[in-house]
Amino acid sequence: MRLSTLRLSASLLALTTVMAASMAASGTATARPGGPAAGRDRPGTVWSAGWAAPVQRPSSGFEKNWAESGFAEHTAQTLRQVVRVTDGGTAARIRLSNRYGTTPLRIAGATIARTAHGAAVNGASLRPLTFGHRRSVEVPAGGETVSDAAPLRVAARQAVTVTLYFDRPTGPATFHAQAYASSFRADGDHRADRAGAAFAETTHSWYYLSDVEVTGGPRHPGTVVAFGDSITDGFGSTYDADHRWPDLLAERLVAAGTPRPVLNSGIGGNLLLHDSAWYGDRAGARFRRDVLDKPGVRSVILLEGLNDIGFSEVDLPTYKPDPQVSADEVIAGYRELIALAHARGIKVIGGTILPFKGAEYHTPRSEAKRAAINEWIRASGAFDAVVDFAQAMAAPSDPLRLNPAYDSGDFKHPNDAGYRRMAEAVDLATL
Repeated sequence: MRLSTLRLSASLLALTTVMAASMAASGTATARPGGPAAGRDRPGTVWSAGWAAPVQRPSSGFEKNWAESGFAEHTAQTLRQVVRVTDGGTAARIRLSNRYGTTPLRIAGATIARTAHGAAVNGASLRPLTFGHRRSVEVPAGGETVSDAAPLRVAARQAVTVTLYFDRPTGPATFHAQAYASSFRADGDHRADRAGAAFAETTHSWYYLSDVEVTGGPRHPGTVVAFGDSITDGFGSTYDADHRWPDLLAERLVAAGTPRPVLNSGIGGNLLLHDSAWYGDRAGARFRRDVLDKPGVRSVILLEGLNDIGFSEVDLPTYKPDPQVSADEVIAGYRELIALAHARGIKVIGGTILPFKGAEYHTPRSEAKRAAINEWIRASGAFDAVVDFAQAMAAPSDPLRLNPAYDSGDFKHPNDAGYRRMAEAVDLATL
């Protein structure tokens, strides 16, 4: 009698397990608002930051993009995005954000693979992504989700392609405007395509994808986050070349024999003191999610304030802050971020503001503010270390002007050579 009961219980348990697995495989996982759906990791799994991008409200402020229209408006669509991870491992997972969505976001399916070229992927590395062991997921408005681990061997500084399939309209898309990398779109379901021929449309933004994390790689001293505005984001750098200064800093660390993840948390036009519909939440409002909540962060390089100074001098249709922002107010913004980082035991390296004489918002008043702020950064002792970008990037004949050899053409944003010089200016020992 007892043996029969045990056999029946075992049979019921097995049947229940099979049914649950079947339902999970065909169903849709749901992320909770404001936080990720629970990823099902093996006990003891430690995730490392591979790549990240700060998310922004949908807008059309940076060349042509798909943020305001979203995806699958008239037909099902597939989105393919290429990113370069700065840490390697044997498995990967992604985070998707619907922070600025006004309706739930349905992802009908997703894949990850090592990149071949353009929209093509290495077929042998193509892996389906699941969410709570389900192929699809629904992310509530204002929420985010994380995928399960996918077995994928990837090396540091290797390009990875994430493909998302939408079978219903998404509405306006949470995105990162200035990617300086190509993303690809195709009508229909092409998540399993190895070739990229179907992906006829391109843009230079990232959509929904906020993080790629890896596990199973070598140990390292900790993650470095570069936090700032368009100069950190990479404005003026070559598309699809990974020549932003945080990318080049990661290469320096590898060459020095001390590889570690370097995340780029720059947003073009970002400000310390004001939110913007086009240029992201103010620095203090986004610092937690874009720095403090990333895995294993040990240090952050802070380069902000140029737009707070400059936007006081010009009337832009995209953003109208207070008529004037003082140097003391900018310094107070720095102190807020330093306190947040120090409360988590994270080192803060202060970057001096680059010269911008000749730019549209350079005036005697804005130059005086820059000089006062830079002097405070160098001399106050508030930062754990300082990287003097201003000195490294100044023209030899005029310290108020960006060195022409490093100028992308607008007197304030570096070119590829300038971004390399910025990466070289960082003392690796301070990290």
